Amino acid sequence: MVTLILLLGGLIAFLNLGRLEDPQFTIKQAMVITVYPGASPTQVEEEVTYPIENAIQQLPYVDNIKSISTAGKSQITVEMKSIYRKDDLRGIWEEMRRKINDLTPSLPSGVYPPKIIDDFADVYGMLIAVTGDGYQYKDINDYVDFLKRELVLVDGVGKVSVQGEQEEQVFVEISRSKIVSLGISPSRISSLLVTQNQVSNAGKVKIGDEYIRINPTGEFESVEELENLLISQAGASERIYLGDVARVYRGYEEVPDNLIHYGGHRALLLGISFADGVNVVEVGERIQQRMQALEYMRPVGMDTDFIYNQPVEVDKSVHGFILNLAEAVGIVIVVLLLFMGIKSGLLIGLILLLTVLGTFIFMQQMDINLQRISLGALIIALGMLVDNAIVVTEGILIAMKRGLNKREAAAQVVSQNMWPLLGATVIAIIAFAPIGLSSDATGEFAGSLFWVLFVSLLLSWITAITLTPFFATLLFKDDAKADSSELKDSEDIYKGVIFDVFSGILGFALRWRVLTVVTMVGLLVSAVIAFGQVKQAFFPPSTTPMFLVDVWHKAGTDIRVNAEKMGIIEAHMLEQDGVEEVTTTVGQGLPRFMLTYKTEKSYPTYAQLVIRMQDGESLEAQLPKLRDYMETEHGEMFYKIKRLEIGPSTDAKIEARFSGPDPQVLRQLASEAKRVLESDPGARNIRDNWRQQTKVIRPVFNEAAARRVGISKADLDNLLLTSFSGAQIGVYRDGTDLLPIISRPPPEERLTADNLENLQIFSSTAQQFIPITQIVRKFDVVWEDPIIMRRDRKRTLTVMADHDILGSETAAKLFSRVRGEIEAIPLPVGYELEWGGEFEASTKAQKAIFGSLPVGYLIMFITTVLLFASARTAGIIWACIPLALIGVSYGLLMTGAPFGFMALLGFLSLSGMIIKNGIVLVEQVKLELEEGKAPYSALFHATLSRVRPVCMAAITTILGMIPLLFDDFFASMAVVIMFGLGFATLLTLVFVPVLYSLVFKIKPAH
Repeated sequence: MVTLILLLGGLIAFLNLGRLEDPQFTIKQAMVITVYPGASPTQVEEEVTYPIENAIQQLPYVDNIKSISTAGKSQITVEMKSIYRKDDLRGIWEEMRRKINDLTPSLPSGVYPPKIIDDFADVYGMLIAVTGDGYQYKDINDYVDFLKRELVLVDGVGKVSVQGEQEEQVFVEISRSKIVSLGISPSRISSLLVTQNQVSNAGKVKIGDEYIRINPTGEFESVEELENLLISQAGASERIYLGDVARVYRGYEEVPDNLIHYGGHRALLLGISFADGVNVVEVGERIQQRMQALEYMRPVGMDTDFIYNQPVEVDKSVHGFILNLAEAVGIVIVVLLLFMGIKSGLLIGLILLLTVLGTFIFMQQMDINLQRISLGALIIALGMLVDNAIVVTEGILIAMKRGLNKREAAAQVVSQNMWPLLGATVIAIIAFAPIGLSSDATGEFAGSLFWVLFVSLLLSWITAITLTPFFATLLFKDDAKADSSELKDSEDIYKGVIFDVFSGILGFALRWRVLTVVTMVGLLVSAVIAFGQVKQAFFPPSTTPMFLVDVWHKAGTDIRVNAEKMGIIEAHMLEQDGVEEVTTTVGQGLPRFMLTYKTEKSYPTYAQLVIRMQDGESLEAQLPKLRDYMETEHGEMFYKIKRLEIGPSTDAKIEARFSGPDPQVLRQLASEAKRVLESDPGARNIRDNWRQQTKVIRPVFNEAAARRVGISKADLDNLLLTSFSGAQIGVYRDGTDLLPIISRPPPEERLTADNLENLQIFSSTAQQFIPITQIVRKFDVVWEDPIIMRRDRKRTLTVMADHDILGSETAAKLFSRVRGEIEAIPLPVGYELEWGGEFEASTKAQKAIFGSLPVGYLIMFITTVLLFASARTAGIIWACIPLALIGVSYGLLMTGAPFGFMALLGFLSLSGMIIKNGIVLVEQVKLELEEGKAPYSALFHATLSRVRPVCMAAITTILGMIPLLFDDFFASMAVVIMFGLGFATLLTLVFVPVLYSLVFKIKPAH
């Protein structure tokens, strides 16, 4: 019955488990965006950013605050401490919102209310580009809006967002020459447009029993009606209409904030995020079906294409992981059949299958989805899952050869091994507790690793002591030859080539114990030295055949020039072999389409290409070609080619953050750091995040002269705004759309910087236009910092660099070379240097693990002591842990695999395996001694009896890891386990007996 429940229940649970690419993880960030039109970056920093930062900093939950102050805009990113989870953040964001709302009235006049975006970190797993040749943005937007309304209703969809929308505006191009000749002031036109189209209450009137609302006409019903607005002075003899002095029409904002292109065509992006706990593959299918059903509404010539389709990627990823798992299980079963015989192999294979299926049942109950980490945990556990069953099966076979019938053998083996195996299993589980039970981001991201291992390993112990002996009694037959008294105590059961060879090795090691120990210590020292040559890499890049190209134009570059130049690069890439699609975003990054994608903030000089290739091979071939093209054809641009990441994404792999009050000093320190990086041939993409200084035109206002003619600085600002960019003078209502009315001169009268002095401004005192030179002394050109970055309320300039992604060197290697020189740069009083990038991300993750690791290892050690009631025995077993580094170091060097986060997890797994094997061996020694054997004989023959189970567990684990060698994410972990366990098997079977004989003073028999 239990077998049936595990078999059928496991299959049903597996089919119903949710499927995700990565574990559900909350990015604990929010953005506060505040607009302050006309303010310089310094004014924005001091008058807006600084007070908002102070208000946010009062919250006790804050980890760090980063801000970007640019002309007219403050962008603040708030990150909360990693211990908080999704449910906690709802209340935290609400508290932050109250703090900022309380501050808002005290901000300077002219500052728009801060906009708080607490869903900034949402992941839009389906990113759809909507294009339409020959269609206006409004036409595309109408179709996108229709899709948005429909798709948000699909079961499993969280929200739908749109990016790349262009704001439609009503332009009123007023001829200066005409209004000057007619004596009409611009302020009169603005006032009429505002009042004529304003919604106001005309009241109600009681007529009989009814109370009827009064609603006068006069509001504009169409843009054409605006031209019929009467603008002549009251009582004037001739009527002058707006159309007489201006051209009125609808259009799009002249300087957009963000432009999207897909496949060389302008596009809008539709981002779809998923609800919590859903199977994204199934939701993706429902979305595809709904879009297919809505196909009849798609205008001819409009197309929808997926830039990123997470359900498809998840389906591929999960299928790949499951294939790896199936291959690993298959390899384990084949090995068992070959080395333990058909019956034993089938028995242990069946137990393994039931354990894995039983784990799926518990995963469903615990809301653990099939994703990268949980499936990785199953593969890590695979080798350990058969250990208990192998020990029990081997024990039953040996006991039967010694004369016991199968029932007696099963009962004896279970009673002897039940508690030692439980202790060893618990210790293997505790090895991962620091990760799964960590309260920070590591625990949230990798928590499923611990819980899957916890369930599967505990279940493997339960099946080993229940189902294994049950099936053994069904499959095995009593051996009639084994009833003789000679066989009961005979060691002939350990005869054979393998046992003979091992007996010779073990005998030699026990005779030359000191030499054995010295040899191991020497190997350990060499391994520690060798480990210094192992490549270090926090996480490998993603295997998805996509890459990104970040492009930064010179500070101050117009976004339209940026878009034009990006169009040239986009067209070039579309002609390349292997390129499937190219998406370009200008002005900001794409929506976060995968957990590790870092969305760039809003900068007019920034652009990004997202390029999808046919496969990994074509991607690798394209990267050097693209670099050559960018170097030769677009040398004036700063560009950075980068792969999609699996782990935490940072702005750069190497980041040196200089903090202090004076921007000039910060730039000087940055120059010195950049010189160090530029002198290293391995450093690329060297830049700083404050960019170059930009020019600013500063009209020198003559306040005394302006007062005499009734002109204020605000009048001057408004004239300049209207003459160049255009000023908003009202709102035109078109159904649900509110379109800004923008006043500006017609193209032929629009001035350039060269003829600023020709401007005329209306004087309310003189009731006529006067030259601007009467109120402006001169026009100066000065330099300013276009971007002021702050971190934790201090001005912070970050120098960034990367390793060469086309080379074999890792970022950690480059960092180790440049770190000392940069840290040697003398810092003035009040300035400090802090490291970010991969070093900071890696340090945080390792700190989270190593912070709780000592406690976990202490519990493991105490458990070992309690199992044997002996600290010396526990010490013998634990002495093998550091020696495992020998196999790990040389394995990583031989394969060229880097040591990173996944390799660290592999080492934790390895330590649990080593201790488990050691416990089983020492427990067998204890049993042999209790039977009255001489100490040396007990030690020697207990070790012999463990050869097959320990070797079988090692071989199954090592060979089961082979499929993972071809998965970039798990490759380094597989190498650590394979080579580490291979050497650890030797440690268990040779070094543990040697140490045991030394500690307990057991002398070899002569």
